[in-house]
Amino acid sequence: MKIESSAKPAGAPFVNEARAHPSAKASAPSSDEVQLSALSAQLSGADDEQAFDANRVSEIKQAISDGRFTINAGAIADRLIASAKELVQSQRQA
Repeated sequence: MKIESSAKPAGAPFVNEARAHPSAKASAPSSDEVQLSALSAQLSGADDEQAFDANRVSEIKQAISDGRFTINAGAIADRLIASAKELVQSQRQA
């Protein structure tokens, strides 16, 4: 299970797009315009980064195999509550 601090908002990112109509004449100048929200720009920049750290995954895998992997339930609960608060705040602002 993967818990991230960057939760997707309930609404879709704002994308305004103006395109020339397919029936428009070929000689007419095209006016393609796309405007992305700050969140969508941030998310598209995240694609450049690796989705996970393979070395960290193998360390955790080895710790589980050795029986020395421990779970900090308090830290997980704190992060889950913080994530829920962020989600509620973002929905109230929208």
